[in-house]
Amino acid sequence: MSRSERRSAWFHPGLNVQLLLFTVFPLAFLLIIFAFGSVFVHQREMRRMVGKGDEIAVRAVASALGAGIDHRIAEVRNLALRAALVEDPQSALSQYTGLFSIFDAGAAIFTSRGELLASSGDVSFWQGSDRPIEGLTKFTEQGMVSRIIHTTGGTLVEVGAALPHENLVAVGAFSINKLVEHIRMQALPPDQTMNIFLVDGGGNLMYQKGNLARVGMMREHPGVNAGLMGRCGTTYMKSGGNEQVVSYSPVSPTGWVLVMEEPWESVVNPILNTSQIGPLVIAPLLLVILVGLWFGARQIVQPLQQLEKKATRLAWGDFGSIEEPVEGIAEIRHLQSQMVEMAHKVKSAQKSLHDYIGAITSAQEDERRRLARELHDDTLQALIALKQRLQMAQRSIKDRSTQKSLNEVHSLTEETISNLRRYTQALRPIYLEDLGLVPALEILAREAGQTGGFPIQFQQQGDVRRLDPTVELALYRMAQELLNNVIHHARASQGKMLITFKEKAVILEVSDNGIGFSVPANPTEFAAQGHFGLLGLSERAELVGAQLEILSTEGQGTHITISIQE
Repeated sequence: MSRSERRSAWFHPGLNVQLLLFTVFPLAFLLIIFAFGSVFVHQREMRRMVGKGDEIAVRAVASALGAGIDHRIAEVRNLALRAALVEDPQSALSQYTGLFSIFDAGAAIFTSRGELLASSGDVSFWQGSDRPIEGLTKFTEQGMVSRIIHTTGGTLVEVGAALPHENLVAVGAFSINKLVEHIRMQALPPDQTMNIFLVDGGGNLMYQKGNLARVGMMREHPGVNAGLMGRCGTTYMKSGGNEQVVSYSPVSPTGWVLVMEEPWESVVNPILNTSQIGPLVIAPLLLVILVGLWFGARQIVQPLQQLEKKATRLAWGDFGSIEEPVEGIAEIRHLQSQMVEMAHKVKSAQKSLHDYIGAITSAQEDERRRLARELHDDTLQALIALKQRLQMAQRSIKDRSTQKSLNEVHSLTEETISNLRRYTQALRPIYLEDLGLVPALEILAREAGQTGGFPIQFQQQGDVRRLDPTVELALYRMAQELLNNVIHHARASQGKMLITFKEKAVILEVSDNGIGFSVPANPTEFAAQGHFGLLGLSERAELVGAQLEILSTEGQGTHITISIQE
């Protein structure tokens, strides 16, 4: 190649060279700049994250420690109650085996004057001359921490509870070191390298693990000082050339303070070093990632999305949609085949359930007709006779006060007759039987509007025709339920009912301008979210082979459509 050709190739590179010059190299350069330029921000955030993690850890350990103290106070209170119920306190103590595992230094029962009645463990410990007898009188029935004893083997803590009316005091002693170690092993990772120490309310060291940064100056320690004031949080301090993360939390209800120290650089430095070279390996992996993303989108994500849509339609009763094949990997196709088999079983079970529900619904309608007939023939007729007797009494009585009372009874009787007729019509839609579906729905809309106090518009489209009595009754009952929701739950100011007769279909629509609601994803969630009316609508629609569509948005009203194919 001549010099001019090489110069021409340099100034007019091919596509691969252009990608390297104008895409890959600038991108790699920006990645390097970003990697080293973000170290400071990364380091600062890691410092904050380590501090936040340590604060969560110290709060968890302090909370567990407080719960352990409360548990031990409750146990000595139970011991005092047990001792009060028996004549021999030693037997009560011996039989209370639950104490031995939590009070490793033993437990004892005293009188309020300090007389030892029973004990476990080292008796000389309970009879020691250093025991403040007058302290036993300070115990309450709720229990409390009595004293902290520093020994060569560690720190012991005594808790006690008193029954003043029984002249009894129960005391238990345990090693705070063992309790903290047990909680620490459960709450913190086993490789945790942080320093931990526990300080009482006077600033005295009760427990420590690791080399503390400021031994001997506990009250001046920033974590101890803040914890004694009832605060919990995280601070930072310099020690030995390293910056320590100091997390602290008070231990309720003892007034103690739990503090954790950790040099945060030792935790995050390996992560920071790795993060600096991380972007350098992104470039050669970018192509592999893109290929993997394309394969995943084409063979996994898209088929799963199609399968999700089919599953949603299956939940709404469309059993045929799940049988349409989807592409993708073998596992997805196998999953679809299992869903198809499951759909067949569900369809069979649903058919049996529909037959059962249909029988129940039919029996319910029969009972409604019987009840309506009895109310009309017996109760309503009796009320009408009572009204006539009242009218006759009104004509024969001249006393004004009596006339007024009879007028009130007459008005109440008329109102009762009106209500009873309305209830009878609701139980047995006589207009549906005599006039047909459309007039019955029109009367139902008018009466619902009168009950709700706002207009409910009724419209009819297409050539009206009579339907199967079962279908007409189902549509009427569903319209009743929908209008009841509009009146009592939608908080609407107007509603609308539209029935449309097409050549081979009938469509019933009910809408309102109420508050709306969040429509569940599928009918199985109706009951779980409290939409029992919608559940009944869905079941009635399935019984007559109707399609139920619910459109609603919170604050924008509701529109429900019921479609029946003939």
